[in-house]
Amino acid sequence: MSAPVTVTAAADRGTPPRSGLLIGVLVVSAFVMILNETILSVALRALTADLHVATTTIQWLTSGFLLTMAVVIPTTGFLLERFTPRQVFLASLTAFSVGTLINGLAPGFGVLLVGRVVQACGTAVMLPLLMTSVMRLVPPARRGATMGTITIVIAVAPAIGPTIGGAVLSSLGWRWMFWIVLPLAVTALLVGAFWFRLTGRPRPVPLDLWSVLLSAVGFGGVLYGLSALGQSAGGDQSLPPWIPI
Repeated sequence: MSAPVTVTAAADRGTPPRSGLLIGVLVVSAFVMILNETILSVALRALTADLHVATTTIQWLTSGFLLTMAVVIPTTGFLLERFTPRQVFLASLTAFSVGTLINGLAPGFGVLLVGRVVQACGTAVMLPLLMTSVMRLVPPARRGATMGTITIVIAVAPAIGPTIGGAVLSSLGWRWMFWIVLPLAVTALLVGAFWFRLTGRPRPVPLDLWSVLLSAVGFGGVLYGLSALGQSAGGDQSLPPWIPI
């Protein structure tokens, strides 16, 4: 078996060895993560009955996933500067795999929501890492075509997610939506751990922590307020919706 490949900044002057394999691992990883974003949407009704929670509550499995991504994605610039691409890749897929395992074993809604948040942390980091790696691995003459191909592949994932989710739900149950994804994520993690050697020069850049916290509070308040509007329409109004909004 060939030795692992180390790719440096010299990749900008040409296509480095095994760059296609590295990009392929990143694209497959991103595809699986984005697929997971929408695969659960068809199972919300089944989850409502199985976990004995309200419809407006179960929707947080999707809203919480997107909210976490909205908060974490702006921090990826800091992560990519502070750590090497390989470290970011391993952390991203590890978080996603752990979150998927938590979801598969979740005994109730609370644990399931925690798993979705952990999944979203990994997903949010992977997408910017993919684009950054393409800029380093692919020479300028081929970047446009490569970016276009990757965009097509990534766009397909959320479109087919509900279809795959419906097929799995009707034949196996909602937990299998995670048990099917988990081996794919672990395989990508193992392959990436061996082959992904994209080096970098980490530097101690600052992180505006207050902006991260305020964005979480702001986005969370808007989502919670909109959710409260639906609850108030049904006669359950514990908090006026305009307050969190």
